Amino acid sequence: MPVVHDDFRPAWGLSNGHAQTFFAALRRRPARPMTVRRRFDTPDGDFVDVDVLEGDPQQPSVLVLHGLEGSSSATYVAEVLRLLEARRWNAWALNFRGCSGEPNRALAAYCSGDTRDLAFLVEQLPRPRYAIGFSLGASVLLNGLARLHVPFDGAVAVSAPFQLALSAKAIDARGDFGPVYLRHFLPSLKRKGLATARRFPHVLDAKAIAQVRTIRDFDHHLTAPAFGYASAEDYYAKCSSGPVLGEVRAPTLLITADDDAIAPAWALPPTVAHNPALHVLRTRHGGHVGFASGSVARPRWWAEHRAVDWLASLGR
Repeated sequence: MPVVHDDFRPAWGLSNGHAQTFFAALRRRPARPMTVRRRFDTPDGDFVDVDVLEGDPQQPSVLVLHGLEGSSSATYVAEVLRLLEARRWNAWALNFRGCSGEPNRALAAYCSGDTRDLAFLVEQLPRPRYAIGFSLGASVLLNGLARLHVPFDGAVAVSAPFQLALSAKAIDARGDFGPVYLRHFLPSLKRKGLATARRFPHVLDAKAIAQVRTIRDFDHHLTAPAFGYASAEDYYAKCSSGPVLGEVRAPTLLITADDDAIAPAWALPPTVAHNPALHVLRTRHGGHVGFASGSVARPRWWAEHRAVDWLASLGR
């Protein structure tokens, strides 16, 4: 396991992980390049919407995967697209099912271990083909690389939750900043979940979903039954990427911060040390999909730059 030097220096005043996370969520507003939305009908009768950045056909293509309840409009996705446009690379920014503004047709929308659309779309991308995933998208990416060996030529996972039960517990925590994270994610999840339950009442319990107050309970009453798991705990155990990282074969950079409250770097299993395909960039600071360097007045989004630069180095 090659260890990549931690050269991240947080912007002054943002050495706290929560500060990094919240500052990036509120301040990161890059100019998003022009994209064209394409709809792909999936083999299971559903669809996915992808925002396509058209660059030089001779340059690499990058599939970009957003996080929980994000979309292709997420600001970290926009920053990656901006950097790829500057290199004249091509990019496909995936909207997970139900995240493009239109409900998906099938019962199961998306989850941390749902690799259906990753495996489907990678075959449509011209080589060389890379991928960058953030948070839940990083989990999907790592699961695809480890369990299916999806044929990417290189990948970057930013702020991946290596232990899903640990991440759910952090978001559900009553103390510290747990309630802030919960209020960010849960309302839209419940709204979508109730709409899905009305369409699939034979599988989902709308009354139970309406009473959900935690991410764990949401996963127990919606994610697990939608994807065929026995419980939230069964889902967490079978879809956590940490235990299967040893199976990754494509060159993959893991960008993970010690002060990430949702997906801490220390959750990385020690077995990653035995996999030469994994390059670990473990930082002291950065928060969850934060990594704001430079200054508060003029921040630089370090993780996105680092991810694109690292992929570019693979072709040298």
